[in-house]
Amino acid sequence: MAFVLDASVAGVWMFQDELNPQADIALDLLREEPAIVPAIWWFEVRNMLALGERRGRISGAGRIEFLAFLKRLPIDAAPLSHDDDILELAHRHRLTFYDASYCELARREDLRLAMLDSQLAQAARKEGVLLLALG
Repeated sequence: MAFVLDASVAGVWMFQDELNPQADIALDLLREEPAIVPAIWWFEVRNMLALGERRGRISGAGRIEFLAFLKRLPIDAAPLSHDDDILELAHRHRLTFYDASYCELARREDLRLAMLDSQLAQAARKEGVLLLALG
């Protein structure tokens, strides 16, 4: 069974100075199950890389290596949803549009959600979305 993967989880994998056992569990799960992400995920990940490189947290070679690593993982972008659904979730739960896109995708596809953000977790629970047991 697939799961929805929030960019915050991949952000932990990106930087060697960040440790989070929950992110490690999600990475291990990718050996058995594919992840589905909203299209914004790829932009969020690249933005984290750009900021990390600018701040000296990752090198240009590290950025290239990390993107190659991600391409080897079973992560697929989902078709776009109608943005009114995402905007409604964002409004109802005071989420960013980005975070609401993960919740909407998990709800629409009836999939578990892997994330590290407590506000997103709370909104997902209220929407009946199962959270990936990450620890």
